[in-house]
Amino acid sequence: MLRPRPTPTREVVNLDGLWRFAIEGSAGPCPWAGPLDTPLEAAVPASYNDLFTDAAIRDHVGWVWYQRLVRVPRGWAGERVVLRLDAATHQGRVYVDDELVAEHQGGYTPFEADITRLVRPGGEFRLTIGVGNELTNTTIPPGTITVSQDGRRQQKYLHDFYNYAGLARSVWLYSVPAVHIDDITVVTSLDGTTGTVDYTVETSAPATVRVRVLDATGTEVAASSGANGTLRIDHVTPWQPGAAYLYDLVVDIVDREAVVDTYTQPFGVRTVEVRGQEFLINGEPFYFTGFGKHEDTPVRGKGHDDAYLVHDFQLMKWVGANSFRTSHYPYAEEVLDFADRHGIVVIDETAAVGLNLAVEGGLAGRPHRPTFSGETFNDDTRTAHAEAIRELIARDKNHPSVVMWCLANEPSSHEEGAREYFEPLVGLARKLDPTRPVSYAAVMFATHHSDRIMDLFDVVCLNRYYGWYVATGDLITAEAFLEGELRGWAEKFDKPILVSEYGADALPGLHSVWDTPWTEEYQLAYLAANHRAFDRAEAVVGEHVWNFADFQTSNGIHRVDGNRKGVFTRDRRPKSAAHALRARWTRLDNRKPRAAD
Repeated sequence: MLRPRPTPTREVVNLDGLWRFAIEGSAGPCPWAGPLDTPLEAAVPASYNDLFTDAAIRDHVGWVWYQRLVRVPRGWAGERVVLRLDAATHQGRVYVDDELVAEHQGGYTPFEADITRLVRPGGEFRLTIGVGNELTNTTIPPGTITVSQDGRRQQKYLHDFYNYAGLARSVWLYSVPAVHIDDITVVTSLDGTTGTVDYTVETSAPATVRVRVLDATGTEVAASSGANGTLRIDHVTPWQPGAAYLYDLVVDIVDREAVVDTYTQPFGVRTVEVRGQEFLINGEPFYFTGFGKHEDTPVRGKGHDDAYLVHDFQLMKWVGANSFRTSHYPYAEEVLDFADRHGIVVIDETAAVGLNLAVEGGLAGRPHRPTFSGETFNDDTRTAHAEAIRELIARDKNHPSVVMWCLANEPSSHEEGAREYFEPLVGLARKLDPTRPVSYAAVMFATHHSDRIMDLFDVVCLNRYYGWYVATGDLITAEAFLEGELRGWAEKFDKPILVSEYGADALPGLHSVWDTPWTEEYQLAYLAANHRAFDRAEAVVGEHVWNFADFQTSNGIHRVDGNRKGVFTRDRRPKSAAHALRARWTRLDNRKPRAAD
């Protein structure tokens, strides 16, 4: 699925703004059958939960409804008219006037509908979008719904971030010719100073295809014809971390000499490889520095915001970060486009967070249900998970910034049934994209002794909190535990190790002369202890602090207005830890630090 872009043969109308808004039950049995009877308006893109003061809206479990009138440009006569949603969290239904035109399950990937037969150029139609936030044992991410004694439906979930919902990303109307380009796939490699570009073009009907490669100055450097083939770029400029260089693949459908449709796909020429205990980009060892992040800001929730996008990337550059993980779901496409242009490396993750009932048992202090079973996470769950992988790779396959797929965060990989669940998913990811390594982020319960699936993956990604959840306040013990485990994973699997999460909560302005958890000083000391262990473990190829910024979570007595592990506050002010990371990371230059540094 190509992202909507204006071209000489395509036009795009952005439908962001204020929409009529109502929750289920307040707008009649068929909210799409006429104008919404509501005084409320909601911003798009934004999560709806924090927009209003009514707790019944914030805590609503079920469907909500967005509606607006849309006018089709009168110049679109003879064109196909397509409606696209960048995301609807977690389920979407789309109605043009009274007719259902699209349904989608999964809250972070796009879907669209050809609505040509239902609209007319110059005419107006009523667009109604239903968004459901319900999570069950067969959704990705999973959850359960309970009913309180007074009849209120309540959503329970296993991920430690607030379950924001709504239209958090843009909605578009766009036109394409009757015969048009449906999809483009670009795979690159390097042969000395020559770049090779394998391309595949899918069209809506048999057509004559012509392709050209333009460099950053707009100069044509390669050309070919046919719907698939290989292009060679002499004296290529590779895409590199911190030094992004993008080419344009211009694809035309032609009829004789007339261009029927044209689309420009940016791409970078680079290679990714795992060799022994090294992670290589363009054949050179790469050391990840950066964060797990969240799409999370005040008021907007998970709503995409270009101002925060720019500022967050500026802060990552300031602190010396070269990478981040899209924890714990695919981020907005604008984020990956920005990373492509600015040379930031991305680990791209599905929304499979919470596939772990051992966490549920640990928090409750009682034996837990088996994570993988017919009654818990089962074949239907895996089917939804597989679709999430398909949609992630289909959307993000052409981004040079994306160097690895992360299939899940903290699944119960040490439990019986984990291998039967994950082995087909790893095979699917490799089939869909054999060019990128595949990983998952392992929970602390899964050690190198007990984990059942790590041999299926390319990189050992570990979420480890020695000194916070284990050996709390005892950093001498924590450092020894961590180093011992890192060496255990390296000896057993002989693969690169990325510490994909490590962190400690800190309340800004809370200080102590002792190692007191929740203070800024303890967060500093915690990070330093972890870094000493990383630097002594040869197989470690990167460190992603949890988290870039404080973020909102569900209600819980173990959280103080959300998760406070950010090195920046939720409104992006640096804690002391941010300055310490800057001192460490700005001198590394993508290199592995040495223990003596």
